[in-house]
Amino acid sequence: MFKRFFVSLLGTVAGIWISIISVVIIGSVCVGVMLSGDKKTAAVEKNSILYIDLTGDIIEREGNANFVTMLSRAEQKPQTLENIIKSIQLSSNDKKIEGIYIKCGGSSLGVASREEMMQALRGFKESGKWIYAYGDAISQGDYLLASVADEIYLNPVGNVNIRGIGSVTPFFTGLLDKLGVKVQVVKVGTYKSAVEPFILKEMSDAARLQNKVYIDSIWSYYATTIADNRSVASDRVSAWADSLTYAWTAEECIAAGVITNSAYGREFDKILKTKSGIKEDEDIRLVSPADYIAYNNSDFGKASDKHIAVYYAVGDIVDSGNEGIVGQTVVKDIVELADDDNVKGLVLRVNSPGGSAFASEQIWEALEYFKSKDKPFYVSMGDYAASGGYYISCGADSIYADKTTLTGSIGVFGMIPDLSGLVTGKLGVNFSEVTSGPNATFMSLVEPMTPYQLQSMQKSVNEIYELFTGRVAEGRGMAVEDVKTIAEGRVWVGSSAISLGLVDKIGSLTDCINDMAGNLSLRPNQYVSYPSVDNDIFKALMNETGRLDVAGMAFDTETLKAFHAVKRLREAASVQARMPEVEIR
Repeated sequence: MFKRFFVSLLGTVAGIWISIISVVIIGSVCVGVMLSGDKKTAAVEKNSILYIDLTGDIIEREGNANFVTMLSRAEQKPQTLENIIKSIQLSSNDKKIEGIYIKCGGSSLGVASREEMMQALRGFKESGKWIYAYGDAISQGDYLLASVADEIYLNPVGNVNIRGIGSVTPFFTGLLDKLGVKVQVVKVGTYKSAVEPFILKEMSDAARLQNKVYIDSIWSYYATTIADNRSVASDRVSAWADSLTYAWTAEECIAAGVITNSAYGREFDKILKTKSGIKEDEDIRLVSPADYIAYNNSDFGKASDKHIAVYYAVGDIVDSGNEGIVGQTVVKDIVELADDDNVKGLVLRVNSPGGSAFASEQIWEALEYFKSKDKPFYVSMGDYAASGGYYISCGADSIYADKTTLTGSIGVFGMIPDLSGLVTGKLGVNFSEVTSGPNATFMSLVEPMTPYQLQSMQKSVNEIYELFTGRVAEGRGMAVEDVKTIAEGRVWVGSSAISLGLVDKIGSLTDCINDMAGNLSLRPNQYVSYPSVDNDIFKALMNETGRLDVAGMAFDTETLKAFHAVKRLREAASVQARMPEVEIR
């Protein structure tokens, strides 16, 4: 008995010490994060330069505090497109800002996001101020933005990687066959290719056709925009891509007109000092977009005054959870905005490839409730507003998209894996059932569906497709049959979608807000961004308690992508309105 008591005592003491150590470590990190985020923003001085660092992740907008993200990014919050564009616009009329320095470091921005930033940069140049760009290795996406600069500097031993546009889709059927896993698919839409990686070994002719069309459209935007910025013919930009500029020396890039000059980082710093009127023995006065916005925070609307609500719907559409466009949360938020007398109109900023068909319908209904309050409802589409992303957009009074926005993908599918070949065939695990009827174990992952069950699933998907196309027809003032001719799950770029009636105007989020403000007799800056951001570190810690994934702390980008892909499949609703995963390179 004494021995058991002694062992139990030691275990208790050890547990207490482990808890204390854990609390100290977590507490230290929390304090560090809070202190790092509690720094007062310094006043912007004369001869300052707005510093846009195109490095790493640049997200649409800052979200709620996430403890795992805070651990991995304790020193620096990710940049946001919202802050970058706001800072460019505000600084164009700020006498303290001499110009803009674009640092090309390989950013993660989508094409339409770059398109909107390009519009802001061009507006900045109209003020008469300068833009300089520099990079050690300039990626094609960063070069698109750098091309608007008055001067583009490259490290003498660096490179510029202009190569054209392409997308690569992995197909998992061969792997699944080896594992003994089959994916049972029900869908509506010839072009609904999100299911193809799990049932085919290469893309279908329909998928190849739609991919080719939108990739050519996006490259046309790249080539034309770069050509306009650099005052060359677009054919010349295509020739640069075909010649693979990555292998060119800095001197060859200068001779071809790709860049204007070369310099090492230290030399470029001196150039910036001279350009901004700073003495050589003084520090360059670089101001980040986040700091600049914090400094100018009073220039924007307040929730307590009449304003336009700009609601960001970013990520996968899901029924519940803490990430993406969470149906339950968004519905609640939209209803509250509808009932708020200070909210005079709503701009829904959609950047989503879709997701749960059920959640999409619930959000659509909440937006209809908003419209019932006789308040205008506009949509601004970002990089994606496809499938479920289009579902929640289609009821808007006016839809804005960028030329390179990927939208449409009006179709529905369901995927139910059958693991019996793996679990029973390869691992030797057998199952015995006792049921009340033939469908009691429907959607079991360890046995294939019966023909009747597959037929029933197809019927359900067909009904959701009819509902989806009906919503689009109602919202866009089209006949259902006309919608179906451009639906079938096909993805369109914004420049094509406008001629099809899926989009009303080609324009940025700024254009969308300004137009609504004008119609409501409000100032362009009388808007408030929603949902509100909660940076409470302790609440974030409590939300993560018991589910801190090691994979979530990984710093390797490809590892994180794989982890999140598996996580999405595991948590996805059985019926989806989603476009295929597309990464434009």
